[in-house]
Amino acid sequence: MDLVDLSAFLEDNSKNCVIGSDAPESCKSLPCWLGIDEAGRGPVLGPMVYGTCYSPLEKKDKLKEMGFADSKTLSEEQREDRFQTISDNPDVIGWMIDILSPNFISTSMLRRSKYNLNAVSHDSAIGLIRKVLDKGANIAEVYVDTVGDPAKYQAKLCSIFPDLKITVAKKADATYPIVSAASICAKVARDRVVKTWEFPEQLQVEDYGSGYPGDEKTKKFLVNSLDAVFGFPQFVRFSWSTAKKILDEKAATVCWEDDDDESEDKPSKKRKVAASSQSFFEPKVKDKLAERHRYFKERRLSSVSHL
Repeated sequence: MDLVDLSAFLEDNSKNCVIGSDAPESCKSLPCWLGIDEAGRGPVLGPMVYGTCYSPLEKKDKLKEMGFADSKTLSEEQREDRFQTISDNPDVIGWMIDILSPNFISTSMLRRSKYNLNAVSHDSAIGLIRKVLDKGANIAEVYVDTVGDPAKYQAKLCSIFPDLKITVAKKADATYPIVSAASICAKVARDRVVKTWEFPEQLQVEDYGSGYPGDEKTKKFLVNSLDAVFGFPQFVRFSWSTAKKILDEKAATVCWEDDDDESEDKPSKKRKVAASSQSFFEPKVKDKLAERHRYFKERRLSSVSHL
């Protein structure tokens, strides 16, 4: 039996998606500990996934026996094996994952009122705790692998959940088995999403590497997948500095008319550019229908000659 069906996210990978198990009956009647960790914070490609696992406190020794460890120290085969262990013990362990799409991450970080990655991470963790509590789980203790300053993060969580004993620590995934289990859920889910990613842009890609900015295969994919006008496919976190640099170097320069400079006594000013943005929308061959970008097709937009 597989632990998680990712089809809800794969059907529309532009949106975030929360997937989770039912709360085990033992977790409703007995005090539990809950662990939280993430996977995919650093890559320029694909989603970031937050995971949580929870289990009765009296089952702590059993979790140790199951061999949970930080997902980064395990091979892919070992992670899949531990993932299956969670699936095989639904009466002992409950789980939930929050898949944050690269689209969401980038637009959050670039919006006018900044919403940085630490804030995104905190809100995901807070949301998971709330959702597990809403399922009726009797959570008594929470252990979180830190993002940012552990003391400040812990104080923030304690102010939101005053009835819970909360510990935020560095390397919590290597210290607490329940956080290790959460780490494995997050890592395996992200790996599966990345491997099975469907490009709505209909790209045919054989290998985009690890997704980390320093990977040469990933850099090559970024350059080759760039559209001069519309930028990257939504698989790319375009807010990352690696992506920004490629946009600056390879993307088309666009001319924006400065409305603030237009008045009756002041001539209109335009920034000089190498080519007019309008030229990118004109057919290459006048007597042949050009292939239109999916942006226009999806929105049923057509060209007009007069306004």
